[in-house]
Amino acid sequence: MTSIIKVDTVQDTDGNNIINENANTITIGASGDTITIPAGATITNNGTANNFGRTGAVDWQTGSIKTSTFTAANGEGYFVNASGSITMNLPAGSVGAIVGVKDYADNFATHPFTISANGSEKINGVAEDINLTNDGISLTLVYVDATKGWLVVNDGDQSNAPQGYEVEALVIAGGGGGGAIGNGGGNHAKGGGGGGAGGYRTSTQLMGAGVTLTVTIGDGGAGGVDGSGSPAGEGASGVASSVSGTGYTTISSAGGGRGGTESGNGTAGGSGGGAGGQNDGSGIAYAGGAGDTPATTPAQGNDGGNGNSATTSAGGGGGGAGQAGQSAVSLTQGGKGGDGSASSISGTSVTRGGGGGAGGQTGGQQGAGGSGGGGAGGDQTAGQAGTVNTGGGGGAGGGSGNTHNGGAGGKGVVILSVPTGNYSSTTTGSPTVSISGSKTVMVFNSSGSYTT
Repeated sequence: MTSIIKVDTVQDTDGNNIINENANTITIGASGDTITIPAGATITNNGTANNFGRTGAVDWQTGSIKTSTFTAANGEGYFVNASGSITMNLPAGSVGAIVGVKDYADNFATHPFTISANGSEKINGVAEDINLTNDGISLTLVYVDATKGWLVVNDGDQSNAPQGYEVEALVIAGGGGGGAIGNGGGNHAKGGGGGGAGGYRTSTQLMGAGVTLTVTIGDGGAGGVDGSGSPAGEGASGVASSVSGTGYTTISSAGGGRGGTESGNGTAGGSGGGAGGQNDGSGIAYAGGAGDTPATTPAQGNDGGNGNSATTSAGGGGGGAGQAGQSAVSLTQGGKGGDGSASSISGTSVTRGGGGGAGGQTGGQQGAGGSGGGGAGGDQTAGQAGTVNTGGGGGAGGGSGNTHNGGAGGKGVVILSVPTGNYSSTTTGSPTVSISGSKTVMVFNSSGSYTT
């Protein structure tokens, strides 16, 4: 059997009331007392809490996006997706009542949102409705008294917050120089290897406002000079291009590998340089340089082609961004440079990053340059230079005789594309700026910067 003891007052040992009930009003403690809720205890309010005050926060109703007129409840915040005229009716004002609202789809400028007070109550001291017409705005209102009614205690505009946007980048390094025939001519008939294209990389990254992106454009490598250098006829690899900045994952493309001189291997790089034709009697086919060095994902370039193994033979083409360089076709015909890759970042499809063609023998059998700026190889002539600002590899010299030098690699390029609405116009280095659809495109032919 359960016993029930009914009392109106509970006192402590000093005679002070701890709990006192009078006409259904229960008082806990006396003036000056401190009431402590112990750790682990939970207070559940199933009724109305008066005179506790508020912290200025609302319970956001994330499970119910408002799409039509509704009446707000005290203590709640609402996300509103307006596709037409919508009104939020405020509850009857009681001191300390609080309501919040947020433009869910950033479209209040197109579909104004109305806040209406209850009856003749006021908002900001005026007995009139208010309209919100800023995209992305949010408001929190608290009912203070009959004089001012509902007052805005905080507000925010999404358009004023730091906004992230996508920055697309195409980064192409300088192409490698083509190899010369090497020994100053004489009676040796041979061909050098074509220069490899500069590394070719793309990136799309989300960036906030106010970040300076530093753009570095790599030069093309010098072509080999017949009879000069150590070994004779050796050119130079291209130089890296890059984009970097705080909070931005640096994108660096490696310079193209130089083409080999006679009886010499190609050099590794963004795309590898082609090997020179064998001329030392060893019967060894010299190898093209490895592309995608250092390795990236996806690969930034391809291997150079091999030279022919017989004495007085042709060289291999330089690797391109989209294709490996062709190995020597025959004793007399040099390999073609690998083709580049196409990108539409500037609004139209443009191919860049072609490998340089190898040198050939008498009879028009030099290797062609790869599409996208690769220089053609020479046949009894010097190789052609790679096209500037494509990262194309230089063509190799070929044939017998003197001054059949390699062509220089083409200088690199960096292209940035951003939404026109976010374009800051803050640049250095004088990029060429144009509009393509909804994007603003910056073509950097020399080093500079863009601030997001």
